[in-house]
Amino acid sequence: MAEVTLNFWAGARAAAGTPSESVEASTVAQALEVVLDRHADDRFTRVVRASSLLVDGVSVSGDALGRPLEGRCTIEVLPPFAGG
Repeated sequence: MAEVTLNFWAGARAAAGTPSESVEASTVAQALEVVLDRHADDRFTRVVRASSLLVDGVSVSGDALGRPLEGRCTIEVLPPFAGG
């Protein structure tokens, strides 16, 4: 299991009510599952599911959500941003 810090940005931060959380997880998907279970809030769930994810600065999605995590890592949760 990895020690994972999830940093929430913009709408994800507002929905979570905190800028970050720490969890232990084996995969990105498991880390997301843990925080989604902790909050059990429809707004938070919608924001997280619409967000882009960076693991240690590298974008992940789809099958990569099942990639194994090791040691310490950081997941950035970046909701869609409006602007030009």
